Amino acid sequence: MADFVLIEGLVVETVVGVYDWERNVTQALVVDLEMVWDNRIPGVSDDVSDALDYALVSERAGRCLKELKPKLLEHGAEVLAKMLQQEFGVSWLRLTLRKPGAVPAARSVGVCIERGTR
Repeated sequence: MADFVLIEGLVVETVVGVYDWERNVTQALVVDLEMVWDNRIPGVSDDVSDALDYALVSERAGRCLKELKPKLLEHGAEVLAKMLQQEFGVSWLRLTLRKPGAVPAARSVGVCIERGTR
């Protein structure tokens, strides 16, 4: 299948990081998602109940990271990917999780993972 649902640049304010000071403030994480989804049915029906609801996915992803308060981006990405696959039935996804400003000389740092089967 070659159909995907995209969510790009989802900003989530949460506690993230390994340093003591980072555990006492919120910082922005930026999430990009590419999720395999058969868009033929909603493409014909024009009914949101047939689609992967990107508003609901975005809300749930934000809540997951806010509750998790990960120390490592790697941990945040793994937990978020597993939750999305389980709760939304996404068989494959590519997830990029960035932390802007973490390294002064870089716009952002991050991880990109792919999980599941297309």
